Amino acid sequence: MMLVEGNQSAGATFILLGFSEYPNLQGPLFLVFLTIYTVTVVGNLGMIMIIKINPKLHTPMYFFLSQLSFVDFCFSTVVTPKLLGNLIVEDRTISFTGCFMQLFLACRFSLTETLMLAVMAYDRFMAICNPLLYTVIMSPKLCVSLVTGPYIWGILFSLILIYFLLELSFCGSNIINNFFCEYSVIVSASCSEPYISQMLCFVIAIFDEVSSLGIILTSYIFIFVTVIRMPFPGGRQKTFSTCASHLMVLTSFHGTVLFLYCLPNSKNSELIVKVGSVFYSAVIPMLNPFIYSLRNKDIKETIRKLMNQLIKVC
Repeated sequence: MMLVEGNQSAGATFILLGFSEYPNLQGPLFLVFLTIYTVTVVGNLGMIMIIKINPKLHTPMYFFLSQLSFVDFCFSTVVTPKLLGNLIVEDRTISFTGCFMQLFLACRFSLTETLMLAVMAYDRFMAICNPLLYTVIMSPKLCVSLVTGPYIWGILFSLILIYFLLELSFCGSNIINNFFCEYSVIVSASCSEPYISQMLCFVIAIFDEVSSLGIILTSYIFIFVTVIRMPFPGGRQKTFSTCASHLMVLTSFHGTVLFLYCLPNSKNSELIVKVGSVFYSAVIPMLNPFIYSLRNKDIKETIRKLMNQLIKVC
């Protein structure tokens, strides 16, 4: 964080307004977000554990799913604990370094998840369109390479965003009308001309979405054509079932991202933006493990066996 130390604004502080405009709801909101975070941690870490202990789940698809669960856990952990703290204390300030570190980690895991979902779409394409060569092509080495790409992608573009954001000046206490240090609200709080930083964020966001959605749409077009050509209806139904969970996750994640970026920038929409940010950073990471587990026989069977073993021990 040498860049932070060198920035003349490093002594500035930020105030996260969060949901402070609803003082009577601070207690109930704390319980709601604590429940969401607890379920997120248990669900995602539980998914990783289930995949690790069941040899039947040691396949590329579940390997990528475990990585998605890890990213969701990290993303939620970066955002939610600070939100919980701000709901129970009056001091909602966050240091310059702390704010930029939270922003960097949030961007990193958000961008990583975007490309990770594209990798999972490519995996489904290979499994359905090239079933005979699937195990040969999707070797452990290739799977590790495909997973490494999203992590590098997230780190690289997050560093670029942070670098240009550190070129801005910040004066004294800066009010952030959100519950975490999100890029656009930090840019709005600066004392400098934010045009370059705003355009950079827009270009990276468009590039990220176009790249990932391009891979996803191409993969599913080939999957759809392959499924339509299947001679047996039962085979089509089974194939669509294996893709249904991934499509649900894709719809919720990218739908929320596109909604937030396309929403008109007006004061009337601030609450909607906050709600969208909550869904994006807290609710989706909680829902993902359940979307996959509720439609997956192998995962449900593993959970059932674990529950039976716990009952016998107790």
